Amino acid sequence: MDSHHRRSISALIILLVIVILYAHERTIAPMSVLTPMVHVPFAGLVPAPIYQGSTTSHQVIFTFDGGEGNQSADHILSVLDKHHARATFFLTGTWVEHNPELVKKIQAAGHDIYNHSYSHPHLPTLTDSEIVQQLARMDEVFISTTGSSTLPFFRPPYGEYDKRVLSAAARQRYRAVMWTVDAGDWMESGGFTDAETKSRIYQNIDPGSIILMHIGDTITGRILDDVLTEVESRGYSIVPLSQGLI
Repeated sequence: MDSHHRRSISALIILLVIVILYAHERTIAPMSVLTPMVHVPFAGLVPAPIYQGSTTSHQVIFTFDGGEGNQSADHILSVLDKHHARATFFLTGTWVEHNPELVKKIQAAGHDIYNHSYSHPHLPTLTDSEIVQQLARMDEVFISTTGSSTLPFFRPPYGEYDKRVLSAAARQRYRAVMWTVDAGDWMESGGFTDAETKSRIYQNIDPGSIILMHIGDTITGRILDDVLTEVESRGYSIVPLSQGLI
C-alpha cells in the first residue's frame, strides 16, 4: 500500500470518528435536563401519634415534660444516673431559655430531648403557620443552646392535637409522641399524692409503656427512685424513646 492510500484511509477514519462523536453528543441531554432541581411537594402522609413503644422487649420509656418549673430537674438527673437509665425529655423553648445549663446537663447525660413547642399553647387553636412557628422557634432555641435539633418527635402541649396539627407538624418532619400512662404528678397542686402517683404507674406498666411525668413538680423528684426500683424489680429495662421504639 503506497503512502497516498495510507493517507486516504487515515483521513477516512478521522472523519468517521468525528461523525460518531457528533452523533453521540446529539443524543445526550444537557446535565440540567438529566438532573433537574425538582421540588417534591408534601405527599400528605401524616404519621399517627405514638402512644406505645415496642412491645417485643421487656422495656419501658420514661418521659419528662418541661414547660414551666424545674423543681424536680436535679433529682431526676441524679436518680437516672444512679440507675444507669436513660430517659426522654420534651422541653419548651421558654424552658430551654430559662434553664440552658440544665438542658446541657440533660444532653451530656445521654438522654433524648425533643420538641414540646416554644411557649406551650393549645395548638388546635392556632393557625397552621403559628403551629409551624411554635415548633420551629423551639428548635432554633435548642440548636443555639446545644448545637442539636429536636427532630423528629414532638409532644403537643396538654396532649391536644387534631388532624391539622399533625399535618402541620408532619410538614416540618415531626411526629407526635403521646403516652401510655399519665402519672398524674401534674395534679400535685390539687392534692394528688405521692402514693396515688406511684399507684398509677405500677398498675399500668407493660412492655413498651410510655410514662408521662413532669419536671415542674416536686412529686416526681421524691418518688422517682422508688418507682425505678420497682419497675426494674419487675424485670423491665428503662430506655429512651429512640431505643424503645425498636
